[in-house]
Amino acid sequence: MKIRVVSSKEEIDTLKLDEEIIHLAFRPSNKDIFKLILKCPEVKAIHIPSSYKKTISSSAQMYLSMQNIALLEGDVWGHRKDINEYSEISQRVFDRIQELKKEGLSDEDTVEKLVRETRLSPDFVSFIISN
Repeated sequence: MKIRVVSSKEEIDTLKLDEEIIHLAFRPSNKDIFKLILKCPEVKAIHIPSSYKKTISSSAQMYLSMQNIALLEGDVWGHRKDINEYSEISQRVFDRIQELKKEGLSDEDTVEKLVRETRLSPDFVSFIISN
């Protein structure tokens, strides 16, 4: 699974139409969010740092909810944008989810365990499990 990392408002114009998960490394305004959704109609989730998530307006959150777009909290640890514009979730994470499900762990316990094992946020792990 690839996450497109967007470092500035200007980069929204460079996004491909088929982007599904986007990490915004800047504090987005309502205008930026609406522009992103128009540019990428297939987007399933917007991932932003927790400090930025607190500043997203309720109207933007409601709009995202109406469009069935998840607003996820978290960071992309260790990603270098100068090397690759995408951060990738390794197959090991998906394999580990399957292992834990086979062991009979609940979704909540799986999230808790994976958050400890990886540096992914609880929001993001829950999103992966549900999709």
